[in-house]
Amino acid sequence: MTTIHEITKYADDLLETKTTPDYPTALNGLQLENRSEITGIAGAVDFSTRAIAGAIASNAKLLVVHHGMFWDGPRALTGPSYKRLRLLVENDIAVYSSHLPLDRHPTLGNNALLAKQLGLTPSAAFAGFEGIFIGVSGESEIETATLAERAQKFVRNYESEVRTTPLGRNRQTKRWAICTGAGTSAEILKEAREMKIDTLIVGEGPHWTAIYAEENELAIIYAGHYATETLGVRALAEHLGERYGIPSSFVSAPTGL
Repeated sequence: MTTIHEITKYADDLLETKTTPDYPTALNGLQLENRSEITGIAGAVDFSTRAIAGAIASNAKLLVVHHGMFWDGPRALTGPSYKRLRLLVENDIAVYSSHLPLDRHPTLGNNALLAKQLGLTPSAAFAGFEGIFIGVSGESEIETATLAERAQKFVRNYESEVRTTPLGRNRQTKRWAICTGAGTSAEILKEAREMKIDTLIVGEGPHWTAIYAEENELAIIYAGHYATETLGVRALAEHLGERYGIPSSFVSAPTGL
């Protein structure tokens, strides 16, 4: 009998959950326990009603998410919050969340897997945060437009569209970096400049980042927050399923962003 606490201990060790810093509302690790044996695992990017419905439909007893139950902060258990919790309790579904621990994992992480998806081989870390690195970087000889095309082919599966800053004709990518999700903070852009990165691949970014990119001869490929963070939870759910001999699935719930 595989229990939630057995899986949680393994996942926490695998992802270095307890020693990885994160935002206060991430609350990485087990967020809601259950009583049943874990006979199915569902992965989803976001904790949402659609994700819970997908877990129920696949008979999962564990929902693994990237953005957890408390992502938008503490709130009263009324309205949609109550309905989500009621669905989980009535169906005895546990919730496990992993944000930055999953982003940075060398084999199951969003950044490493996106690099692989785009045909890139990381050789260095990127995107420092409180003593750790979230993203990856490397060197290449590839046209930037080709990278954007590869990204577009990938995100099409998630009802998303790639946006780019002006690339210029025959522009080459020689030093690239990836930081999935909201990967264009002022600190990350400064780090990219210091590392002489010429192409930055992220999920999304505010308008000003496009101006910054143009002024600093940096190309930014915005491949979608949701799409770029599907890889980690899918891989983690599959990995846990294989380890414990449990069926796993991925709940696709695109946000359009």
